[in-house]
Amino acid sequence: MQVEETPLKGCFLIHNSVFQDERGYFFESFNAKSFYQQTGINTTFVQDNQSRSVRGVLRGLHFQKGEFAQAKLVRVLRGEVLDLAVDIRRNSPTFGKYYSVVLSETSATQLFVPKGFAHGFLVLSEIADFFYKCDNYYNKDAERGIIYNDPTININWKMSDQELIISTKDQQLPLLQSFADADIV
Repeated sequence: MQVEETPLKGCFLIHNSVFQDERGYFFESFNAKSFYQQTGINTTFVQDNQSRSVRGVLRGLHFQKGEFAQAKLVRVLRGEVLDLAVDIRRNSPTFGKYYSVVLSETSATQLFVPKGFAHGFLVLSEIADFFYKCDNYYNKDAERGIIYNDPTININWKMSDQELIISTKDQQLPLLQSFADADIV
């Protein structure tokens, strides 16, 4: 496992070593000891989530507030997605900035999204199975989100709006600037 910090402090790309032969492949998708040694972050994941989506599905930008905030370790089991982390920590020098990366079933690369970030992804392949570990349990009352096309964040989703498939709920999310501090952290 090789860990690379992104331009957003605390957000990391994880590159896994894949061992492949005629039988298939194997890689260790997470090792808490190695992750801690390379990042200084000691995390325990308590919930795993998985979704399947078709090309053009955009999920996000989601986060949970306060004591229910979640760090996530995300990866693609099948297909390819454009994955996004947005820094929503008010006191951060990169507040409102985003980091994007293409994750795929063949890259064996993962993204660690820390607490204090919104997260979303767009499916680039015909179908994608997306998997993520969370360090805190989902709480419906703490659920928050930012509209995908927030002009201050200005995300390049690499698809036109006409190609996007977005839930009604995600289409109605507010702008980042509309949140009070208590609604973010």
